[in-house]
Amino acid sequence: MGRVTVRRTLPSGDPERFLRAAEGRARGFWARGARWAAHAGVLASLEDAGGAARVRRIRDLAAGVAGGHGEPDGLRFYGGFAFRDRATTSGWWHDFPPALFHLPAVEFDGDGDGTATLRVRALVGPDGDRATVEEGLASEADDWMRRMKGAQAPLRPAVAARTDEGNRIAWESAVGRTLEAIARGEVSKAVLARTLDVELERPISPVDVVLALWRQHTGTHAFLFEPEAGRALLGAAPEAIVTLRGEEFAATAVAGSVASGDTTEQQRRLASELLGSAKDRAEQRIVSDEMVERLRAAGHAVDADPEPHVLTLARIQHLETEIRATIRGEDALGLVERLHPTPAVAGLPQQAALDFLARTEPFERGWYAGPVGWFDPEGDGHFVPALRMAVGDGRAWRLFAGAGIVEGSVPSSEWDETAIKFQPVLRALAECGAELRD
Repeated sequence: MGRVTVRRTLPSGDPERFLRAAEGRARGFWARGARWAAHAGVLASLEDAGGAARVRRIRDLAAGVAGGHGEPDGLRFYGGFAFRDRATTSGWWHDFPPALFHLPAVEFDGDGDGTATLRVRALVGPDGDRATVEEGLASEADDWMRRMKGAQAPLRPAVAARTDEGNRIAWESAVGRTLEAIARGEVSKAVLARTLDVELERPISPVDVVLALWRQHTGTHAFLFEPEAGRALLGAAPEAIVTLRGEEFAATAVAGSVASGDTTEQQRRLASELLGSAKDRAEQRIVSDEMVERLRAAGHAVDADPEPHVLTLARIQHLETEIRATIRGEDALGLVERLHPTPAVAGLPQQAALDFLARTEPFERGWYAGPVGWFDPEGDGHFVPALRMAVGDGRAWRLFAGAGIVEGSVPSSEWDETAIKFQPVLRALAECGAELRD
């Protein structure tokens, strides 16, 4: 089985029109700043039921799809992994198995006001007529161009919405138990999460929500993965755990949080307080040191910022350390397997923190805080943790937010921190017409 690809180069591109033209299909969107990639349809699906070797099995499945055809056409597999090796696929996480990636039938990518590229692909058997297939794809590409030109943003009437963020007393009690575990020496850090559910009177398209996130939070990594029409995961992660191009690796270690403030003066004051916070600096240092150590243990040459700086986003600020490395003999998926879960989303020691969270959190994390993104057959890739995120069907959404609990954490303050982390998705829903109320 081989592949045929037809390309169209446009002087500019609008991912919104593409995603609307793809309504009713599996689709996805990945962006940071002006760079973006969108996709629709499924040429091949890579799925794994979970277990310790899930990353390696996904790599093997991808090699079987991509290899042996002599067509290096820039293939990318888009999707992600659940937070845990094994995960429940019912309820909110229906259609999100422990590992799932799509090789899309149609891709559209661009960079700001520059050119955009549309790629339409099909499989062709050994006895197939490639010329006939290519002719059909050319017609399909022209059809996509027409459909994108005619795609229009829908009206956004007000939509009644109700939120439920759970029991504050119970969550703060869980933080207290976490502090007790830290005092006993069971863990040094645990990232405890909570949920917030939103019920809408009428559905809001995940495309509307992710585009609002992208536009409101340009410094983050916006993502949408809709493996089945009407079942979507979306968010805007502040950090990347793996970016690999050739031998050049980059990641960011992000931890510690404070609000951005309403004025420039408030922003600077809060940033200064964050930089001066011993508790937040200790939490962030745990994350950066552990990521660097895991890379160095594999023999990679690592260069990391000696001190963190403040990452200022629309509504929240974090401490951030940039990590760079020269990677030899390991691909993006191998680095995901090595680095996930980082202390920023789980805690330390890793297995003790995971076991503690499994006993303490009263819900299934699913893909929350799991690695999502893309990889290619050459070994390059880009993955972010699924943070500042929601999963849902358009009418019902579940949001997740976590707080790193370390010695010195205050339960009421950690509740407030998670409330800030819900705001990106809540504000995006509000921009799309949701009238939120408790």
